[in-house]
Amino acid sequence: MRLDKLLSNMGKGSRSELTKIIRKGMVSVNSNIVKDPSFKVNEEKDEVFYKGEKVVFKSNLYVMLNKPQGYITSTEDDYNKTVLDLILDPLIKKRVAPAGRLDIDTEGFVFLTDDGDLNHFITGPRCHVRKRYLVHLRDVLSDEDIVKLENGVILDDGYLTKKSKVIPIEDKKCYIDLYEGKFHQVKRMFESVNNKVIYLKRTIIGNLELDETLEPGQYRELKDFELELIKGR
Repeated sequence: MRLDKLLSNMGKGSRSELTKIIRKGMVSVNSNIVKDPSFKVNEEKDEVFYKGEKVVFKSNLYVMLNKPQGYITSTEDDYNKTVLDLILDPLIKKRVAPAGRLDIDTEGFVFLTDDGDLNHFITGPRCHVRKRYLVHLRDVLSDEDIVKLENGVILDDGYLTKKSKVIPIEDKKCYIDLYEGKFHQVKRMFESVNNKVIYLKRTIIGNLELDETLEPGQYRELKDFELELIKGR
């Protein structure tokens, strides 16, 4: 990989900025100063120092974020704050994108990555990766409504939802497991049984639970074993 591209991927700056820095002799490879931005670097073998600091190569980033209300699940927006505004590390912020979406007033687990294959796996309709939501409702949820929701309900646009799993907690609280992700799906499903969602939080993706130590707005990188859990394995 080109030296300037590698450093850009590691969040050190734009390609144009890095070209100037490299030509000033502020980057070394294997203890040798390199002034050619196109110099080829082997990420597995070469040691790169940027302004005297060793560059740690990360092939992909995987991040768990506890989204608060008031943020949209997007990389940029002209009118609203996005989940990337919560990412303080410039390296992570530059590289990742959210896998799927949560409504602006929905809280909970957002997965961010620069791994396009895994992003597609998490969100793709054929992969059926579970997403669990904690739901607070306006009205009591009846046994009859639970059966309807689990077997599939017809939304306001005529779409028949796939089977889901409802886990009652209290009269007006439950978890619901979905294996698909239509626009405002949880809210619209409960509207189809004449109820209303008043609070919604995603708590699980695949078999990976949101870290309960993360306060709203906080995030952390995933551990290696958690990558298998988020795939539902």
